[in-house]
Amino acid sequence: MTFAIPASAATGEPTRTAQASSSEVGAADACYTWSGTLREGSTGEAVRQLQIRVAGYPGAGADLALDGVYGPATKAAVQRFQSAYGLESDGIAGPNTFAKIYALQDDDCTPANFTYDELNNCNSDWSGGKVSAATAKANALVTMWKLQAMRHAMGDKPIVVNGGFRSVSCNSNVGGAANSRHMYGHAADLGAGSQGFCALALAARNHGFGEILGPGYPGHDDHTHVAGGGGQFWSAPTCGM
Repeated sequence: MTFAIPASAATGEPTRTAQASSSEVGAADACYTWSGTLREGSTGEAVRQLQIRVAGYPGAGADLALDGVYGPATKAAVQRFQSAYGLESDGIAGPNTFAKIYALQDDDCTPANFTYDELNNCNSDWSGGKVSAATAKANALVTMWKLQAMRHAMGDKPIVVNGGFRSVSCNSNVGGAANSRHMYGHAADLGAGSQGFCALALAARNHGFGEILGPGYPGHDDHTHVAGGGGQFWSAPTCGM
Protein backbone atom coordinates (compact mmCIF):
# COMPACT_ATOMS: atom_id res chain seq x y z
CA MET A 1 0.00 0.00 0.00
CA THR A 2 1.31 3.49 -0.82
CA PHE A 3 0.53 6.91 0.51
CA ALA A 4 1.43 10.45 -0.47
CA ILE A 5 3.75 12.45 1.74
CA PRO A 6 2.94 16.20 1.52
CA ALA A 7 5.63 18.70 0.66
CA SER A 8 7.70 19.76 3.63
CA ALA A 9 6.66 23.09 5.07
CA ALA A 10 10.31 23.79 5.84
CA THR A 11 12.06 22.61 2.62
CA GLY A 12 9.34 22.80 0.00
CA GLU A 13 10.39 19.39 -1.32
CA PRO A 14 7.91 17.98 -3.87
CA THR A 15 5.36 15.38 -2.88
CA ARG A 16 6.63 11.84 -3.29
CA THR A 17 5.16 8.38 -2.96
CA ALA A 18 6.51 6.12 -0.24
CA GLN A 19 5.81 2.61 0.89
CA ALA A 20 3.80 2.52 4.13
CA SER A 21 4.85 -0.12 6.58
CA SER A 22 2.22 -2.17 8.37
CA SER A 23 3.06 -0.31 11.59
CA GLU A 24 2.15 3.00 9.96
CA VAL A 25 -1.22 2.06 8.52
CA GLY A 26 -4.27 1.97 10.78
CA ALA A 27 -7.14 -0.43 10.37
CA ALA A 28 -9.74 0.68 7.85
CA ASP A 29 -12.52 2.69 9.45
CA ALA A 30 -16.00 3.29 8.10
CA CYS A 31 -15.77 7.00 8.88
CA TYR A 32 -12.25 8.07 7.97
CA THR A 33 -9.00 6.12 7.72
CA TRP A 34 -5.59 7.72 8.17
CA SER A 35 -2.97 6.13 5.90
CA GLY A 36 0.26 7.20 7.60
CA THR A 37 1.83 8.83 10.63
CA LEU A 38 1.25 12.56 11.14
CA ARG A 39 3.60 14.83 13.01
CA GLU A 40 4.56 18.48 13.37
CA GLY A 41 5.09 19.85 9.86
CA SER A 42 2.43 17.66 8.22
CA THR A 43 -0.35 19.41 6.32
CA GLY A 44 -3.55 18.57 4.50
CA GLU A 45 -6.97 17.04 5.00
CA ALA A 46 -5.65 14.17 7.12
CA VAL A 47 -4.38 16.74 9.61
CA ARG A 48 -7.68 18.62 9.59
CA GLN A 49 -9.58 15.41 10.28
CA LEU A 50 -7.26 14.73 13.21
CA GLN A 51 -7.75 18.27 14.51
CA ILE A 52 -11.51 17.74 14.60
CA ARG A 53 -11.05 14.69 16.84
CA VAL A 54 -8.65 16.43 19.24
CA ALA A 55 -10.48 19.78 19.23
CA GLY A 56 -11.43 19.15 22.85
CA TYR A 57 -7.79 19.13 23.97
CA PRO A 58 -6.50 22.64 23.16
CA GLY A 59 -5.47 23.53 26.71
CA ALA A 60 -7.13 25.84 29.23
CA GLY A 61 -8.89 28.77 27.57
CA ALA A 62 -7.63 27.90 24.10
CA ASP A 63 -9.28 26.91 20.83
CA LEU A 64 -7.60 24.66 18.27
CA ALA A 65 -7.62 25.93 14.68
CA LEU A 66 -8.92 23.39 12.17
CA ASP A 67 -6.56 24.58 9.46
CA GLY A 68 -4.92 21.37 8.31
CA VAL A 69 -1.52 22.48 9.61
CA TYR A 70 0.20 20.30 12.20
CA GLY A 71 1.83 23.05 14.21
CA PRO A 72 2.80 23.31 17.89
CA ALA A 73 -0.82 23.76 19.03
CA THR A 74 -1.94 20.60 17.23
CA LYS A 75 1.04 18.67 18.60
CA ALA A 76 0.14 19.80 22.13
CA ALA A 77 -3.52 18.83 21.61
CA VAL A 78 -2.48 15.38 20.40
CA GLN A 79 -0.24 15.01 23.45
CA ARG A 80 -3.15 15.85 25.77
CA PHE A 81 -5.39 13.38 23.94
CA GLN A 82 -2.73 10.69 24.19
CA SER A 83 -2.16 11.36 27.88
CA ALA A 84 -5.91 11.29 28.57
CA TYR A 85 -6.11 7.76 27.17
CA GLY A 86 -2.89 6.37 28.57
CA LEU A 87 -0.92 6.45 25.33
CA GLU A 88 2.66 7.57 24.88
CA SER A 89 2.30 11.35 24.76
CA ASP A 90 4.85 12.15 22.08
CA GLY A 91 2.55 14.39 20.01
CA ILE A 92 2.96 12.15 16.97
CA ALA A 93 -0.24 10.69 15.56
CA GLY A 94 0.49 7.11 14.63
CA PRO A 95 -1.24 3.71 14.78
CA ASN A 96 -2.00 3.75 18.51
CA THR A 97 -3.47 7.24 18.42
CA PHE A 98 -5.60 6.46 15.38
CA ALA A 99 -6.71 3.16 16.87
CA LYS A 100 -8.04 5.01 19.90
CA ILE A 101 -9.87 7.50 17.68
CA TYR A 102 -11.39 4.65 15.66
CA ALA A 103 -12.59 3.07 18.89
CA LEU A 104 -14.16 6.34 19.98
CA GLN A 105 -16.10 7.16 16.83
CA ASP A 106 -19.14 5.80 15.06
CA ASP A 107 -19.48 5.20 11.33
CA ASP A 108 -20.94 8.69 10.78
CA CYS A 109 -17.84 10.26 12.36
CA THR A 110 -19.63 11.32 15.53
CA PRO A 111 -17.98 10.40 18.83
CA ALA A 112 -19.40 7.32 20.48
CA ASN A 113 -21.36 9.12 23.18
CA PHE A 114 -23.05 11.87 21.14
CA THR A 115 -25.29 11.94 18.08
CA TYR A 116 -26.40 14.39 15.43
CA ASP A 117 -30.00 13.95 16.59
CA GLU A 118 -29.34 15.27 20.09
CA LEU A 119 -27.46 18.24 18.64
CA ASN A 120 -30.45 19.25 16.53
CA ASN A 121 -33.95 19.49 17.96
CA CYS A 122 -34.96 22.01 15.30
CA ASN A 123 -35.27 20.18 11.98
CA SER A 124 -33.93 17.13 10.18
CA ASP A 125 -31.84 18.77 7.48
CA TRP A 126 -29.84 21.44 9.38
CA SER A 127 -31.21 24.19 7.15
CA GLY A 128 -32.30 27.74 7.90
CA GLY A 129 -29.43 28.84 10.12
CA LYS A 130 -26.87 31.57 9.62
CA VAL A 131 -24.66 29.20 7.60
CA SER A 132 -25.29 26.44 5.09
CA ALA A 133 -26.76 23.19 6.34
CA ALA A 134 -23.48 21.39 5.61
CA THR A 135 -21.48 23.94 7.60
CA ALA A 136 -23.89 23.86 10.54
CA LYS A 137 -23.67 20.07 10.67
CA ALA A 138 -19.87 20.17 10.40
CA ASN A 139 -19.69 22.68 13.24
CA ALA A 140 -21.92 20.45 15.36
CA LEU A 141 -19.53 17.56 14.77
CA VAL A 142 -16.68 19.61 16.24
CA THR A 143 -18.90 20.52 19.20
CA MET A 144 -19.55 16.82 19.82
CA TRP A 145 -15.86 15.96 19.84
CA LYS A 146 -15.26 18.73 22.36
CA LEU A 147 -18.04 17.32 24.50
CA GLN A 148 -16.54 13.85 24.19
CA ALA A 149 -13.23 15.15 25.57
CA MET A 150 -15.04 16.92 28.38
CA ARG A 151 -17.06 13.80 29.19
CA HIS A 152 -13.91 11.71 29.46
CA ALA A 153 -12.19 14.30 31.66
CA MET A 154 -15.20 14.25 34.00
CA GLY A 155 -15.05 10.51 34.59
CA ASP A 156 -16.95 9.29 31.52
CA LYS A 157 -20.31 10.08 33.09
CA PRO A 158 -23.06 10.84 30.56
CA ILE A 159 -23.48 14.48 29.59
CA VAL A 160 -27.08 15.49 28.95
CA VAL A 161 -27.53 17.55 25.78
CA ASN A 162 -30.85 19.38 25.63
CA GLY A 163 -30.31 21.05 22.30
CA GLY A 164 -27.84 22.40 19.77
CA PHE A 165 -28.40 23.75 16.27
CA ARG A 166 -31.30 26.12 15.67
CA SER A 167 -32.56 27.65 12.46
CA VAL A 168 -33.28 31.37 12.59
CA SER A 169 -36.96 30.61 13.11
CA CYS A 170 -36.31 28.00 15.83
CA ASN A 171 -34.02 30.45 17.58
CA SER A 172 -36.65 33.16 17.44
CA ASN A 173 -39.34 30.82 18.76
CA VAL A 174 -37.32 30.05 21.92
CA GLY A 175 -36.28 33.67 22.44
CA GLY A 176 -32.65 33.10 21.57
CA ALA A 177 -30.17 35.94 21.15
CA ALA A 178 -30.06 37.52 17.71
CA ASN A 179 -26.43 36.46 17.29
CA SER A 180 -26.80 33.06 18.99
CA ARG A 181 -24.12 30.55 18.08
CA HIS A 182 -26.84 27.92 18.04
CA MET A 183 -27.68 29.18 14.53
CA TYR A 184 -24.17 28.23 13.38
CA GLY A 185 -24.11 24.76 14.89
CA HIS A 186 -21.41 25.77 17.36
CA ALA A 187 -23.47 25.57 20.55
CA ALA A 188 -25.01 23.04 22.90
CA ASP A 189 -27.19 23.47 25.98
CA LEU A 190 -26.41 20.98 28.72
CA GLY A 191 -28.63 19.57 31.43
CA ALA A 192 -27.36 19.17 34.97
CA GLY A 193 -26.95 15.41 34.74
CA SER A 194 -24.97 13.88 37.58
CA GLN A 195 -22.27 16.55 37.35
CA GLY A 196 -24.32 19.70 38.00
CA PHE A 197 -24.41 22.90 35.99
CA CYS A 198 -21.42 24.52 37.68
CA ALA A 199 -19.11 21.54 37.26
CA LEU A 200 -19.99 21.44 33.57
CA ALA A 201 -19.38 25.16 33.13
CA LEU A 202 -16.03 25.04 34.88
CA ALA A 203 -14.85 21.95 33.01
CA ALA A 204 -15.79 23.45 29.63
CA ARG A 205 -13.00 26.02 30.01
CA ASN A 206 -10.46 23.29 29.24
CA HIS A 207 -12.11 21.85 26.16
CA GLY A 208 -12.21 24.51 23.46
CA PHE A 209 -15.42 26.32 24.35
CA GLY A 210 -15.00 30.06 23.97
CA GLU A 211 -18.54 30.82 25.11
CA ILE A 212 -19.71 29.37 28.42
CA LEU A 213 -22.85 30.63 30.14
CA GLY A 214 -24.27 29.11 33.29
CA PRO A 215 -26.04 29.73 36.60
CA GLY A 216 -26.15 33.37 37.56
CA TYR A 217 -26.05 34.59 33.95
CA PRO A 218 -29.51 35.84 32.85
CA GLY A 219 -31.64 33.01 31.49
CA HIS A 220 -29.12 30.27 32.29
CA ASP A 221 -30.00 29.05 35.76
CA ASP A 222 -31.56 25.90 34.29
CA HIS A 223 -28.79 24.88 31.89
CA THR A 224 -25.15 25.37 30.95
CA HIS A 225 -24.54 26.76 27.49
CA VAL A 226 -21.25 25.97 25.70
CA ALA A 227 -20.17 27.10 22.27
CA GLY A 228 -17.16 27.40 20.01
CA GLY A 229 -16.75 29.57 16.97
CA GLY A 230 -14.25 32.15 18.15
CA GLY A 231 -13.90 34.75 20.87
CA GLN A 232 -14.19 34.20 24.58
CA PHE A 233 -17.00 35.06 26.94
CA TRP A 234 -17.50 33.06 30.10
CA SER A 235 -20.10 33.95 32.69
CA ALA A 236 -21.57 31.77 35.40
CA PRO A 237 -21.49 34.01 38.49
CA THR A 238 -23.11 31.43 40.77
CA CYS A 239 -20.19 29.14 39.93
CA GLY A 240 -17.57 31.77 40.57
CA MET A 241 -16.88 32.28 36.87
